[in-house]
Amino acid sequence: MGGLPRFDVPGIDDFTRPYWDAAAGGVLLIRRCRAAGCGKAHHYPREFCPRCWSEEVVWEETSGLAGLYTWSVVQVNDLPPFGARVPYTAAVVDLDEGPRMMTEVIDCPASDLRIGMRLQVAYRTDPEGVVPAVPVFRPAAGAG
Repeated sequence: MGGLPRFDVPGIDDFTRPYWDAAAGGVLLIRRCRAAGCGKAHHYPREFCPRCWSEEVVWEETSGLAGLYTWSVVQVNDLPPFGARVPYTAAVVDLDEGPRMMTEVIDCPASDLRIGMRLQVAYRTDPEGVVPAVPVFRPAAGAG
């Protein structure tokens, strides 16, 4: 990329390192509140619960399964490196554990996508190594 800014991955810091390390090992993590009366899971990772503001949140391994909530096929994107990937399917999925997650659907023609279709997490490696692996989703085995 020759010094161009990256728009497709966040940087890694001490707080998010467990998330990215888990992704490198094929595990999708979310955060769950442990405060009494809450217990809600959330994604993207934050150091506090976005519902009750408690700081009693922990990392939790997910099943890696989700349902497709919505999607859009992106035909044009001028930001690097997206231009080299078009067309791609930007999506929002409902993780089985509850949170919604922005992602990309791969290995599925847009004409086959359906609201609620079952998806499973997969990982795209980052060729520049900014992050070890980026969670994306593909149709779950047996989905159809």
